Amino acid sequence: MVEARESKQPPIKAAVNYLNFYYGGVKHALKDINMPVYEKQVTALIGPSGCGKTTLLRCFNRMHDLYSGNKYRGEIVLEPDGINLLSSKVDPIEVRMRISMVFQRPNPFPKSIYENVAYGLRVRGEGRKRILDEKVEKALRGAALWDEVKDRLKEPGTDISGGQQQRLCIARALATDPEIILFDEPTSALDPIATGSIEDLIGELKHHVTILIVTHNMQQASRVSDFTAFMYLGELIEYNSTKTIFNNPSHQQTADYISGRFG
Repeated sequence: MVEARESKQPPIKAAVNYLNFYYGGVKHALKDINMPVYEKQVTALIGPSGCGKTTLLRCFNRMHDLYSGNKYRGEIVLEPDGINLLSSKVDPIEVRMRISMVFQRPNPFPKSIYENVAYGLRVRGEGRKRILDEKVEKALRGAALWDEVKDRLKEPGTDISGGQQQRLCIARALATDPEIILFDEPTSALDPIATGSIEDLIGELKHHVTILIVTHNMQQASRVSDFTAFMYLGELIEYNSTKTIFNNPSHQQTADYISGRFG
């Protein structure tokens, strides 16, 4: 792994140490991944389809646990607690409260706008209306959606536009006060205007929460991220500040991918 070389680094929020992942216990999808995730920074995962970007992303919130036979080896240590998120002693439900995820396509629940945002809080056992009201409003404001939906909270979340639906999903992710938010190609299903809104929102959110984003869009990666990891065939080829990765990559494979010569 190529370490980021800037003289001053933010604190590490999570450390990926010798992470291997096997689908069905057989397919070796991630191979000895080592990288830091810096606190309140945006880290982009880039690489061609099938390289392991989304597989790595979903290790952080134990999404692979939903399917039998998948196996982890290595660790993802969440700081400052020093907790290995992949430990069998750690409840994956609690992991998903601390590490939220926004998917490729907007996926609001078949519930009201209010109940979409309140969902995770209710799963945690929060039932006090005053607290729910405060958290829902805070999350919708955090997702830059409050002014657009504050008079429509009882309406279905599926009745708003695609860009609004994705921001609703971001509000739902924010409601549980996560320490990390995972974005899996969050703008691939959106038009350019909605894409710009989500990118601007990511720029605001990083002041409050650590972000990892998978993207195939090199321009997006260069715009929104502070650090970039280039992956190929399940391996981490290069990791560094985004500025260095895009302007002075250490590996020819990285340069070829960024310039569009392969992948």
